[in-house]
Amino acid sequence: MSLPAIEEGAKKSSVLWLELPDGPRMAWHVWHEGAIYLVTGGPEQRLPGLAEAEEIEVILRSKDNGARLVRFPAIVQVVDQGEQADVVALLARERLNGSSDRWAAESQVVRLTPQEMAPRHAD
Repeated sequence: MSLPAIEEGAKKSSVLWLELPDGPRMAWHVWHEGAIYLVTGGPEQRLPGLAEAEEIEVILRSKDNGARLVRFPAIVQVVDQGEQADVVALLARERLNGSSDRWAAESQVVRLTPQEMAPRHAD
């Protein structure tokens, strides 16, 4: 699966699945400039172990029928919310009652960058 196919899948649905240490979790996200961004912690979605991980498996599903479209490894990086203000603003626009001020104090913004290697097709 190519990066354009991952991008298309990520843009078509605002949710994805992450393979976290305690099992798969659904998460809302946005796609921006070649990566997936999401907010975790504080009052936002709880994704235990994500911010501490170096790599995570991401699963994108069809918005129409829920079937797996693609599963791929992504590099995890907590971003500086001040330096990535454009991304934080994008996330806040996509999130009902999103608050970048609250996120700065209580949450982390995480970037998931698809790895360069060819991602695996979902089972």
